[in-house]
Amino acid sequence: MTDTMPTAADVARGQELLARVRDGANAVLLGQRELVDLCLIALCARGHLLLEGLPGLGKTELVKALAKLLGLSFARVQFTPDLLPSDITGGPILQERGGERQLVFRPGPLFANLVLADEINRSSPKTQSALLEGMQERSVTVLGETHALPRPFFVLATQNPIELEGTYPLPEAQLDRFLFKVQVPSLDAATLTTILTERRHGAPPAIAMALDAGDLDELFGLVDKVFLPRAVAGYIARLVAATQPSGGAAPGCVREAVRFGASPRAAIAIAEASRAAALMAGRPNVDFVDVARVAPPALAHRLVLQHGALVSGVAAHDVVRQLLTAVPQVGGALPEAAR
Repeated sequence: MTDTMPTAADVARGQELLARVRDGANAVLLGQRELVDLCLIALCARGHLLLEGLPGLGKTELVKALAKLLGLSFARVQFTPDLLPSDITGGPILQERGGERQLVFRPGPLFANLVLADEINRSSPKTQSALLEGMQERSVTVLGETHALPRPFFVLATQNPIELEGTYPLPEAQLDRFLFKVQVPSLDAATLTTILTERRHGAPPAIAMALDAGDLDELFGLVDKVFLPRAVAGYIARLVAATQPSGGAAPGCVREAVRFGASPRAAIAIAEASRAAALMAGRPNVDFVDVARVAPPALAHRLVLQHGALVSGVAAHDVVRQLLTAVPQVGGALPEAAR
């Protein structure tokens, strides 16, 4: 990290690199520009991403396209009820070396730069938890031996709505490891018409690599240069503190609907994602508008709502939107209407 802001040339270079990936991803996934932007922001912040939506909306195609555009090694794991942890991490196999039989570790699909955990909530909690160490520590431990994962390392997971048959809810500890959870919206009629008339069998167009390893490292460095003003950092801290229903800073919407608030990891996620969002917008420093853009996908999945709120149809995203209105950008007491 640096305390100096990037130059105008740095910002322009960052936008150029991002534009290459954005254009390629938008060519693959039509009509989902905000979704593509949020995915790029999460990757630039070096965070993991959870995409939720009904089957057939293009979640898998988007992840495959991002791996191709960013020049990353790619592995896809289809999560099913019978999937075992070793199917993800890999494990020891017996090999003959120098006339002796030895147990040799064979890496699983987790040893790729970008891992697509497809329909992650269709596997058992035991298998879901196999990802936790890799997502947090960037390493896996098998039979007491720790193996480092490649850098960079991202898990982009897709899940079906929990209301669908054959799904298991992700535990809160694993949800907290995802920097963003993003809802994938359905397509409008105009976009569907374009797909029907221009894409036979729905096949996406062929795309080429947009960034090489050097370009990607440069992009990460440019994101790290984006300056986070103390006033904006204070706003992020107050937002996250206000999610705690027992805290004095909690507005009415939180006290009425939230059972457990967000962890400090949420504040870190918002800060890093805000840097990437600022660079995408062409700013050398984080602005309050960047925080407002990334707070909903960074916060909503980290809130545990009261049972009564769930029964009443209150959604975590609704709480976050009210929170953004209730918490003042400049330090001070909550507005009277928000208390």
